[in-house]
Amino acid sequence: MKAKELVNLSDAELEARLDELKTELFNLRFRHAGGQLDNPMRINLVKKDIARVNTVIRARQLNG
Repeated sequence: MKAKELVNLSDAELEARLDELKTELFNLRFRHAGGQLDNPMRINLVKKDIARVNTVIRARQLNG
């Protein structure tokens, strides 16, 4: 997900997206610990997406 796509989302949509990503990260970590994860790089991509969403949320808080 690109940051430009996130800027167009509303606050509620951003919060929902953040919840989805955190749930996905939990599931990926759980599967990775069990040795069932096919693509371990997906964990890093989800972490970066979480950071992007948090960055957009924080920028909106600072701008008012």
